[in-house]
Amino acid sequence: MFKHLALNRNVLALHGTVLIWGFTGVLGNLISIDAVHLVWYRVLIAFMGLLIYMIARRQNMRINLRDLLLILGVGAIIGLHWFFFFQSIKVANVSVGLVSISSVTLFTAILEPIFHKKKLSKLEIVIGIMIIAGILTIFSFESKYTLGISLGLVGAICASIFSIMNSKLVKRHDPKLISLYEMLGALIVASLYLGASSGFSTGMTLSKADLVYLLILGLICTSVAYVVAVDVMKELSAFRVALATNLEPIYGILLAFMIFGKAEHMTAGFYLGGFIIIGAIFLYSYLRSEAFTLLRKKRLGKGSFAG
Repeated sequence: MFKHLALNRNVLALHGTVLIWGFTGVLGNLISIDAVHLVWYRVLIAFMGLLIYMIARRQNMRINLRDLLLILGVGAIIGLHWFFFFQSIKVANVSVGLVSISSVTLFTAILEPIFHKKKLSKLEIVIGIMIIAGILTIFSFESKYTLGISLGLVGAICASIFSIMNSKLVKRHDPKLISLYEMLGALIVASLYLGASSGFSTGMTLSKADLVYLLILGLICTSVAYVVAVDVMKELSAFRVALATNLEPIYGILLAFMIFGKAEHMTAGFYLGGFIIIGAIFLYSYLRSEAFTLLRKKRLGKGSFAG
């Protein structure tokens, strides 16, 4: 009974976290400053939040120089991912940004075999074709959002790269430690860009609303959500976590509808393309799950017994 209650608590916590992540697109649209400054403030707040958390928990933050430089580099890619994501929202809208970013599964299917020097699976080729079909459908119906979709797709490529690299790093280091130094890496690259472009002298002014939204984005949507997501993985399977994470664009689009109304209304072609992309992602998650593998073995077993 207590185990069942604990499981339900973790499931609710997971979906709450994914809902919070879906809210990042809404916050990106509500915050009035441009994408570069937005990312700078977000990673600064997230880094400070994680640093305070780890100091309070007296966690070891030591790491060898080689891995530190690698993690900082991955953090720079995360910063680029967030820049392209928020810029996509700024030039288009939340729905366009979220659906474009959800194509990360396609780019991961292509890039992961290259990084790990493995053969591309037939399943990933089929899923990739489905996602490409969804993207082309959106492009054909939403030509006015071409720039926003393109920026979102570049953001998805960045997300794919840092996810693949993190899958290796997490085997050697605590996820919270990785996140801490990745936020620092993103902060460094954003600061270098702002310094080189005189960005610190203009565009840094925040309204009271911007400050509140940035604190929510940096602390709740990044630092707290990340810690909770790591914690629930102690009890929940990787498949359940992946399946719930795929709901992020759906949650985000629904929240955007509720908050922005008509500004988020798109053509039927956009929703058809979005449905194809998100459907392909769920199909991929299911076909790669242990549950599907066991079901397939069970059916094969019954077939061979009957024969």
